[in-house]
Amino acid sequence: MSAQKRVLPPVYVLITLLVMVGLNLFLPVARIVARPYSYAGAVLIVLGVAMNVWASGYFNKVKTPVKPFEQSTRLVTVGLYRYTRNPMYLGLLLILAGIAVLLGNLTPFLVIGVLAWLLKREFIRVEEAALEATFGEDYAEYKKQVRRWV
Repeated sequence: MSAQKRVLPPVYVLITLLVMVGLNLFLPVARIVARPYSYAGAVLIVLGVAMNVWASGYFNKVKTPVKPFEQSTRLVTVGLYRYTRNPMYLGLLLILAGIAVLLGNLTPFLVIGVLAWLLKREFIRVEEAALEATFGEDYAEYKKQVRRWV
């Protein structure tokens, strides 16, 4: 993948989080999750963090880079990768969904869809093309069997 400097997913997530909190504070259109139900967002956050730790653990185990835009050395298709091709990105979205539930207002939820679209455009499509170039038919077969998100 390209060696040029690029903004990495955690930066996108941080910006999204700041926009979510800003919208919650300054444009709280409608409360859609009341307390104490909003505390269920903590469960989503824990699940998202666990997904990221578990999924990146597989990369570390087979010694292939976790960082986007670095050349993959192994195709990971076990664990969470049997159900989604992007468990780390999905985990990030779950964390943000949990924060949106904790905040409880409608506007923070709207930003999550924008981030999912950006992740697909800026990272997933590039990564998929690189994986296809590196692993050829093995990756093409994996793509047929496992969905991009869930």
